[in-house]
Amino acid sequence: MQEHRIDVGGRTVYVAEAGEPEGHAVFCLHGTPGSRLCWHEVVEDAAKRGIRLIAYDRPGYGSSDPDPGRSVADAAEDIAAIADALGVERYAVYGGSGGGPHALANAVRPERVVAVAALASVAPWGADGLDWLDGMGQDNLDEFGATLEGEEPLRRYLAEQREAMLGGSPEAIAESLTSLLCPPDLACLTGDLARYFYDQIAEALRRGVDGWVEDDLVFVKPWGFEFDEVDVPVQVWHGSQDQFVPVAHGRWLAERIPGAEEHVYDADGHLTLQIARIGDVHAWLVSHF
Repeated sequence: MQEHRIDVGGRTVYVAEAGEPEGHAVFCLHGTPGSRLCWHEVVEDAAKRGIRLIAYDRPGYGSSDPDPGRSVADAAEDIAAIADALGVERYAVYGGSGGGPHALANAVRPERVVAVAALASVAPWGADGLDWLDGMGQDNLDEFGATLEGEEPLRRYLAEQREAMLGGSPEAIAESLTSLLCPPDLACLTGDLARYFYDQIAEALRRGVDGWVEDDLVFVKPWGFEFDEVDVPVQVWHGSQDQFVPVAHGRWLAERIPGAEEHVYDADGHLTLQIARIGDVHAWLVSHF
């Protein structure tokens, strides 16, 4: 992977790219918490399809400077600035889990964005007709309970979670996520995938929990754009067994984003969806260039 430090409005954003250097540019947005490090199967699939895969650490994660007070919509500004720095004019965007809302923020920019996919994405907080917390594992219930109490309680809670997640071996990462792992996710989070999951979270939280705090806070306030502004093709992907972000979130998004295509898989959870379906996601995005 080739890595870059890019100045975005006086902040440093750390960017990685892989795949086909002359291919169609596709931004891949990490989850919460997460970093620019991509699973090797994602990179290999991108290369096979001629994709120039671009990932970056959202503010406060990894080597990217924090951006306190940011909104979901601000991600589209950061991505446009990264694209400018890399000489990219047109691009597609997808994001998994906490990266989903940040990907959708790009769907209101038809002048540059060709298509957007949201995988296992949360819906807006307080969404009409959605019980936002229903079906989430206890760890997420505790996390968002702390989020609603304010930044300092949240920061304390996430600091404890960081220690629990990174204090053991990579193979033991599943133990810190017990309440969130449905059977398919638990079965896949072993061996090389468990080590990758640990490594990318360790990189995300290497300097602390600023990025994680910022992400959680943006999820419970207005995203900064409206779905009736969406003017590019959108796909919403979700696993029915997801306990990180229940499938009701994906169905809610698909019903309310104009023209969105819904893909729900009964056999998938949160993690398996983002691994098993990535080839189909890449193929669909590339078809819009």
